[in-house]
Amino acid sequence: MDTRNKDLSYFTLRLQEVLNTSFPEKAHDKRFIEQRSGWAAKTYENAFLSGSSVEECDYIANDILFEGLHFSRFDTIFQVVCNEFDTIMAEEELHPFALSMLPVCESIFGGYELTDDFAFTTEYELLYTEITGTITLYIEEHGI
Repeated sequence: MDTRNKDLSYFTLRLQEVLNTSFPEKAHDKRFIEQRSGWAAKTYENAFLSGSSVEECDYIANDILFEGLHFSRFDTIFQVVCNEFDTIMAEEELHPFALSMLPVCESIFGGYELTDDFAFTTEYELLYTEITGTITLYIEEHGI
């Protein structure tokens, strides 16, 4: 790959992989994906043309590509499901169940300031507990 003009599809594929894995609610937002990938590709190119090393260009482009995508609501819910409810469902049910809990738990996240380093704060423990309680109530009312 020509380092002076990193292919837009490279950034699109990297972003799509992160969205599919950790941000399923954004995984089909074509406009977001195209815009963010385009910005990253242009940023990479400009950094390279300004004399930055390939490593520096990657770092700068990644900042643009993954801005605001370091804390995942889905990953948090999935972690709760795996840690707290793995004994009541089969392993292959954990991921689909966590996906189904995303809209159920969505309103909980509104009570927290979700910064990129939120998972390392004391408030994260409160969020974790609140999600656990919500999922417990959901299971009691609706089953798995």
